[in-house]
Amino acid sequence: MDLILNQRQELGLVMTFQLRQAIELLQFSTYDLYQYIKEQEIENPLIELKEQTKDIVYTEQTNRKSLSSSPTSDMLDYIKNDEISMRQKLCEQVRLHYKEKDQQLLSYLVQNLDDSGYLRLDDSAIYDEKTVKRGIHLLQEIGPIGIGARSLVECLQLQLTYNYPDQLLAKAIIDNHLDLIANRKWNDIVRVMKISLEKVKEIYEFIQTLNPKPCLHLADFKVEYVVPDIVVELKEGKLIHYLNESYLPKISLNKDYSSLLNVKDETSHYISNQFSKYKWLINSIEQRRVTILKIMKVLLEKQASFFKEGFSSLKPLTLKDVATEIDMHESTVSRATMNKIIQTPHGTFDIRMLFTSKLETVDGNSISQTEVKQLLENIIKKENKCKPLSDQKIADYFITEKGITISRRTITKYREELNIPSSSLRKEI
Repeated sequence: MDLILNQRQELGLVMTFQLRQAIELLQFSTYDLYQYIKEQEIENPLIELKEQTKDIVYTEQTNRKSLSSSPTSDMLDYIKNDEISMRQKLCEQVRLHYKEKDQQLLSYLVQNLDDSGYLRLDDSAIYDEKTVKRGIHLLQEIGPIGIGARSLVECLQLQLTYNYPDQLLAKAIIDNHLDLIANRKWNDIVRVMKISLEKVKEIYEFIQTLNPKPCLHLADFKVEYVVPDIVVELKEGKLIHYLNESYLPKISLNKDYSSLLNVKDETSHYISNQFSKYKWLINSIEQRRVTILKIMKVLLEKQASFFKEGFSSLKPLTLKDVATEIDMHESTVSRATMNKIIQTPHGTFDIRMLFTSKLETVDGNSISQTEVKQLLENIIKKENKCKPLSDQKIADYFITEKGITISRRTITKYREELNIPSSSLRKEI
């Protein structure tokens, strides 16, 4: 076998380190970009940062509503306070009201409560069933009734025992037929319990008043704030938008090293390399800003009705539509909109929510998924709860009354995304 050396020429796309970093920079949220700039300052002696003193727009993360700070807000307003959690309060009550023997038992139980107040013990529990049950009843004296229950049935039983001891029929249904209540099998309850439908309705409405999660906020509850990347405001009937980057530090060249750029010595190669990185950072941040603003300009044009009227006016729009409009690749638009939070007159949310696919109508037009979901919610709200509409009937209604072509499977998918139960679980007496 002969060894032969061949030479050939090929064309290929090689992604440089700088290009990979530029793509990564495009995906950063403003906060991530801030952290990245701070890291670059540490790594590159030529980079000098000057922190900005302008106010930052904040918004509450828990419900993503537009709760921005006023221009005169103090940064101290956003420091977490030292509130005592409910679990800590229960432990304090235990120490105040019980002897040492019971304190050990109750403290053990409190520490094993989940975030809803249910007791979660595994097989290695150090107390037997009788002792645990006694501890659960002691907990009712210092906490919400139902705390420490190990199941929904036990939670409701505790509430009946302590607050409604006369509700014997409700107790019988909870003990033996809670699954029938959950699945709204009204006729089955009538047959099994031998009571009237009116009585079943009365008991059902009473059970609805009980609390299935006695300690909903047992875990430490805190409000977290996010800094929106883009802010859209409606002023005098006109939409204005800007990047919320006023807190990003100002990047400049460290003058202590600038004199070394023209010197030819052993350090010249290192200084030249760091200077290139400095220029790349400046250019990449500016390119990121320009790209996001181009995308926002299109979004404001295409979704103007949404910014003025809300989600019911959201139009069908895809990443490809925006990419075509600004003459960029779809992947660039995808990266630029990744991890970005937008604050609008109608709330604060991920910017990707402005992109929604479309459904065809019989007249050749299109309608957004978001609008269809809102129509679905309205139809279900107005339906006869004694005879709720099936998914197929809702699909037929969309076609005949709204002129929207949609399948039963799509209705089911949208209903589940909206956390709306099936027709059988929506049925009332």
